[in-house]
Amino acid sequence: MKTRGMKQQLVGTVVSDKMDKTVIVLVERLVKHSSYHKFVRRRARFAAHDEHNSCRVGDKVLIIGSRPISRTKRWRVSKVLEKAE
Repeated sequence: MKTRGMKQQLVGTVVSDKMDKTVIVLVERLVKHSSYHKFVRRRARFAAHDEHNSCRVGDKVLIIGSRPISRTKRWRVSKVLEKAE
């Protein structure tokens, strides 16, 4: 029997919750520049499925990769790590 690998997981901050059952999550990472050898901050925005509309702007969330839910959504909110104040 084949076993599945680990699903991709990312930690980010919710920057928009205006859609129904969808949040936009901003994920930041540090990448070393190839010629200057300085660490540069890279950002990516992902649309994630939030089934219960529990996330608010500023929340820190864990998102996991999933099957395509819509044209832009390929991620699901797994859990809220920190609530916004």
